[in-house]
Order: sequence, then C-alpha cells, then structure tokens
Amino acid sequence: MKRIVQPELLDTLPPDDPRAQHSRRDLQRINWWMRNPEIMAETLKKFSPAAPQQITELGAGDGKFLLRVAQKLSSRWAKMRVTLLDLQSNVSAESLVEFSAFGWRAKTIVADVFDGIPDSAAEQVVIANLFLHHFEDARLSELLGKISVQTKLFIAVEPRRFSPASFVRPLLWLIGCNEVTRHDAVVSIHAGFSGAEISALWADKKNWKLTERRAGLFSHLFMARRRE
Repeated sequence: MKRIVQPELLDTLPPDDPRAQHSRRDLQRINWWMRNPEIMAETLKKFSPAAPQQITELGAGDGKFLLRVAQKLSSRWAKMRVTLLDLQSNVSAESLVEFSAFGWRAKTIVADVFDGIPDSAAEQVVIANLFLHHFEDARLSELLGKISVQTKLFIAVEPRRFSPASFVRPLLWLIGCNEVTRHDAVVSIHAGFSGAEISALWADKKNWKLTERRAGLFSHLFMARRRE
C-alpha cells in the first residue's frame, strides 16, 4: 500500500472550535489505546539512561502526550526542562501546572518547526508523536535534516500503515470519537509508515544509528541516535 498524505480536519479548525476540542480529547484516548506514551517512555529509558538536559516535543498539540510520558518518567528523571512546540497555542495553564507537580518545568512555543528547533543543545532529546506522517517525503526529509543538527537523540511514534484503514472508523465511533477524529484516523493510517521508510529519508546515516520497527498493534517507532 503506497503512502498517501492528505490534509487532516483537525489541522484546519481553530483551536477553540468545539469539534477540535472534542477531537483533541479523542486523541488522548487513542494514544492510550495505541500505548504511545508507554512506547515513548520505555524507549527514552532504554536509550537515554541519564536524564537529558531537555526534551523538546515537535507538534505537541495540547501537551497531554508528553504529560503522560512525564508521569511515567518523573520518578527516574526528577527535574526536567521541556519545550512544547506547535503551530497553535493549545496547551492550557492547567497542563503546565501538572508538569510542575512532577518537578518538570514546561514552556510552550508557538512556531513552525521548519523555522528551527529552539533551545537546541547538544544534550537535548527531541521527540514527536503522530507528527511526521503529516509531511510528504521531500518535506519530511528536510525536517529530519534540521532535527539531525539539533539533537543527539530523536524518537518518533507514528501510525503504522495498513489496509484496509477504514475498519477503524466504527471502532472509534464505539469509544465516542467524533467525526473529525474518525476522518483523521483513516487519513493518518494512509499517511503512516512501515518498514524502514523514515530511515530512508535520514540523510546522514554514517554518524547516526537508526532503528525503525513496528510497535504494538497500530504504532510505528523510529529512533535516531548519534554515534559516539
């Protein structure tokens, strides 16, 4: 099945649109069902045994994904700085307070990731959840190139592409997802990844160790770690 990238409805709706707010809540449930926070936390613990100086999430949305990751890592990494980067301002003040309850200091930046990743440091980790699949291969290759010069470890959890994708619609309806989420889920699966498709777009393979595989039933994991 060829990868097909199409616009998602959530990306076109204003942040305060009730349909968008409902869909962002749906995404929290979907992440739970896909086990994406667990996949990310387990990968971070395995490949970054010592706490990094900072974690930057690209396409962070409402921040709830990284908040769930923080919940799983806070006992191991007591004091962390995190940056939530997104094109829209969706992170509530309450979510920022929740980060502080774990001893993590979080801030939000509204920006286009293609303008550069702020606060880049040699010891920062960059992550993404359900974000890379929004981009066609040429644009994604450009983004990965920018990431490669601003971090030592990059981890992404993405939709796994499979056919037929449409069978997820009734399942999402059963758990209360709205029409925006049901539409976008199918679009996301069509734009998802399989095999080593992300690795093929990573230009500097000499200085990086790349790992890419299926994770759970519906997720696809990519990791790039700079060689020592």
